[in-house]
Amino acid sequence: MSRFLSPKLADLTPYTPGEQPQNRQYIKLNTNESPYPPAPGVAAALAAADAADLRLYSDPEAAKPRAAIAAYYGLKPENVFLGNGSDEVLAFAFQAFGRGRQMAFPDVTYAFYSVFAALFGIPTRVVPLTADFAIDPADYYRPGEQVVLANPNAITGLELPLTAIEGILQRHPDDMVIIDEAYVDFGGQSAAALLAEYPNLLVVQTLSKSRQLAGARVGLALGSPEVIADLNTVKFSFNPYNVNRLSLELAAAAVKDKAYFNACCAKIIADREFTAAGLKKLGFRVLPGKANFLLARHDKVSGEAYYKQLKERGILVRWFDEPRIRDFVRITIGSHAEMQALLDATAQILAE
Repeated sequence: MSRFLSPKLADLTPYTPGEQPQNRQYIKLNTNESPYPPAPGVAAALAAADAADLRLYSDPEAAKPRAAIAAYYGLKPENVFLGNGSDEVLAFAFQAFGRGRQMAFPDVTYAFYSVFAALFGIPTRVVPLTADFAIDPADYYRPGEQVVLANPNAITGLELPLTAIEGILQRHPDDMVIIDEAYVDFGGQSAAALLAEYPNLLVVQTLSKSRQLAGARVGLALGSPEVIADLNTVKFSFNPYNVNRLSLELAAAAVKDKAYFNACCAKIIADREFTAAGLKKLGFRVLPGKANFLLARHDKVSGEAYYKQLKERGILVRWFDEPRIRDFVRITIGSHAEMQALLDATAQILAE
């Protein structure tokens, strides 16, 4: 670091993204991207785009995709916020609702929560998952703090039922409860169904996974008009044109194609179960997740060794050098052929 960096940031540990190698072609099962292309309407919107329009700023109100998202959820546009990926949406939420207040989240979850808290000077209460990597709702019944939960949980893929989310909301009438649903479309239940009853709820989602738009960087939040207005206060104090013109068009097209969305999600769910069964036959412990990935471990090979040996065979998975999950790897669900290749390579590794 330079001598000019603010002393308050000297100890900041930034988020580490998954590998995006450029040196060779891999079967990429490490960053929870979709194996399928975006909806046909996205390609049509991209083809119809006029490069000359890029001289103009994007719509700061993001009216077109907000209307599409609101229609999909049976909400109004004033219930919808758009950001440059869900990471930006979460960053705005941490600033809007966390500064000067304590925030609680699990010890094994999306790593950006701790990064944002450190970046914005937010005190935290980091709550250990149970021995079987579940979130115990009772651990979040303490009023007077803001709660942030990924559901299904990032890294583990395990889900809390809506009744558990509602129990937490009921015990925090004067606090924000942020539910990060990046993976909810792969078999989970969205807390968006609770928005009408709980003004202290903010639901954050992304179009990166189930809508195949990771490269377009579009995230969203659903909440009461007042809470969405709070996020807009932060946004318009930072970057009013935070989502580019092309991404706004592509987001609207992706959300409108329900049939394609449902078909892709169904294929990923089916291949998740196929892969889980295959890994279990090979002696793996596989957490029963509801995301587009699996967290798995084997007693005969360490997580790091398994990750490295797969990489040597041209397959990337994610290994986290963290105490509680060091023996596991996280495996993104790709196409059926890719998952069969993973199982074949795994069988070879275990046989050596």
